Amino acid sequence: MTRLWEADPSALFAKRLGKSAAELGNSEDEEKCPDIWQLDNGHIAVIGRDLTAIYASRLPTGVSIGPDERLVVIPGKMLSAAKEDIPDA
Repeated sequence: MTRLWEADPSALFAKRLGKSAAELGNSEDEEKCPDIWQLDNGHIAVIGRDLTAIYASRLPTGVSIGPDERLVVIPGKMLSAAKEDIPDA
């Protein structure tokens, strides 16, 4: 089965969206920080805590996680800080 969308593993990090975890007070360790980045192809990369196994049994109806997907969690204020960098559709 062909997917309608596929991630491009050759895309590069182009621009941080919002502020770094250190700027928001969410991290003291530069190596273990949540982050949101726009890739050079326009797609978005999110770095967060992998809570796939914890949330898998509690997903709302109609929501699923594919075998090659992960559910990640980031601080809410990180997404709020990125709002001005995210273009309208």
